[in-house]
Amino acid sequence: MLFFFNHGYRTTRKKFAYFSGVLVVVMCVMLLITGCQAAPSNNNGVIRLTLWQGVNPPPNRDVLQKLVDKFNQTHSDIQVESLYIGQQDQQMPKILAAVVGNAPPDLLWYNQTIGGQLVELNALIPLDDYLNKSPVKSEIDPTLFESMEYEQKIWSVPFATNNVGVFYRPSLFKAAGVEVPKTWEEFRQVAKKLTRDTNNDGQIDQHGMVLPLGKGEFAVFTWLPFMWSGGGELVSGSAGAAGVDLADNKGATSALQLWRNLITDGSAILSGPERGYETDALVAGKVAMQLTGPWTLGEFQAKGIDFAVFPIPVDQRPATSIGGENLFLFKTAPERERAAFKFAEYVLSEEFQTELALGTGYLPINIKSRQNPKYLEFAKKQPAVKVFLDQAKFGRSRPIFPGYNRVSENIGRAVEAVLLGKASPTEALKQSQQRLDLIFK
Repeated sequence: MLFFFNHGYRTTRKKFAYFSGVLVVVMCVMLLITGCQAAPSNNNGVIRLTLWQGVNPPPNRDVLQKLVDKFNQTHSDIQVESLYIGQQDQQMPKILAAVVGNAPPDLLWYNQTIGGQLVELNALIPLDDYLNKSPVKSEIDPTLFESMEYEQKIWSVPFATNNVGVFYRPSLFKAAGVEVPKTWEEFRQVAKKLTRDTNNDGQIDQHGMVLPLGKGEFAVFTWLPFMWSGGGELVSGSAGAAGVDLADNKGATSALQLWRNLITDGSAILSGPERGYETDALVAGKVAMQLTGPWTLGEFQAKGIDFAVFPIPVDQRPATSIGGENLFLFKTAPERERAAFKFAEYVLSEEFQTELALGTGYLPINIKSRQNPKYLEFAKKQPAVKVFLDQAKFGRSRPIFPGYNRVSENIGRAVEAVLLGKASPTEALKQSQQRLDLIFK
């Protein structure tokens, strides 16, 4: 690694110590990453693969581990080690350092938006030939191929899918005498009525809503449905990141204003920074509504509380964010790549998808799995599943062009600034667009 200094800039001992420290940190990260790599094989010819993932909450990781164990038990020549490497915003530096250091995992669990960046880095293997020869291709939900393709090639396969809805506590709705809202205005009014002093001590102890605070992808992912519902578009045409226009995006402005109104009304509280996915406040009854997805169904069922789900309230049109993670296969060696695709086929299978859905609440990406008797019985007992399945037809996918991470970061900065009252929606979006223009134009 090279550091370039401005000529004429005198390097003091203090500065030297600083850059030495940076170099040490970088070297430690690379050593850590290299240490995470499993040995290619043992003397018995077993291929040992590494899967990096950030599955959350922890019970969902347990479900994944059981499925990985099942694969390992039935494939004596391939053994997969599943490693949790943090939430997705925490994973990005590790992933990029691993690619640059030529020490990537064999398989990566990550949302599809990273695809274009990894393709630009020449880190992935295209999967068209593998999939064309696999019978499981015809079982993949056809609406998900958009998330797999970039520049007319397939670079990943879906691991599971989901979308964003509003989880709520029916008992709190009943106590406040409110019905499920269908429009933005109803949503705002319901949130006000759910904000209450329930023990008459003069202090608000129940708020209508918790909103995700932070610049990370979760906040952006849960905010985008409101932008789309407000009539906004993230990208114009096929210009990639250069086609993003936040400053003149009326849907984005309206969506930010709605979220700010919930704060100024006193109806919403903010999550911890970059912890909008945590559901403790909803479980405890401190808030009545939260934006999240079917991946939390297992958690809520285990808690034994009353809960239900309704679709994202509508402004101009119904909308939600299509989420879920894909599996990316990195360039390694031919035999390792073939082994990694065998595991990918297993992930795509009816068996894996059904067990994953039953254990976590994720929506199956395999069409046969959605008709599996076990899953149909599960969906019958859990009405929230039907809400997410029905809402999926209004789902929109985030783009996978290179540079999406910069776009997302600047949307997140605008959302955070508005929620904290540091800028109006118009000001925050204008500032974010100016930063994007400097980067891409």
